[in-house]
Amino acid sequence: MSMEQILETARGLDGVLELAPTEGSAFPEIAWGDRFFYYAPDGQVPQREQPYATVVTKDYPGDALSGLDQSGRQRLNIHVGTTAFIELIGEEPRTEGAEADFSAVDTVLPHPLYRRQGWIAIVDPGEHTTALACRLIRQAHEDAARRANS
Repeated sequence: MSMEQILETARGLDGVLELAPTEGSAFPEIAWGDRFFYYAPDGQVPQREQPYATVVTKDYPGDALSGLDQSGRQRLNIHVGTTAFIELIGEEPRTEGAEADFSAVDTVLPHPLYRRQGWIAIVDPGEHTTALACRLIRQAHEDAARRANS
């Protein structure tokens, strides 16, 4: 239920575009089943902007530390920026940082690949992280809207 709460929060934001590639779509097979959230009030995927949040449901080449190929696991990824990253993780995003168990569930972690860009990750959000994840999704959306409108 936690991931569904987070998805409902994201879907309720003004100007959100949720991209959810499926089998047979124009998107690469590797992306099928995953979700990508953009600020896009015109309903078009922004050409010069990355999503501000994603939900991945499987390991990607070079990104297998979260163990997402185990049945039913998923990872929420959110771009939080430097200040929030430091508040959440206790380290600068551009430093190497301490070793982390990227497969830990219901825990805020630096993103295993995009830490340096200010991304965090939560595998299988649950009671400890759902409310925080919803707040971070709202903030990431507001940040994306501010960038798009400046």
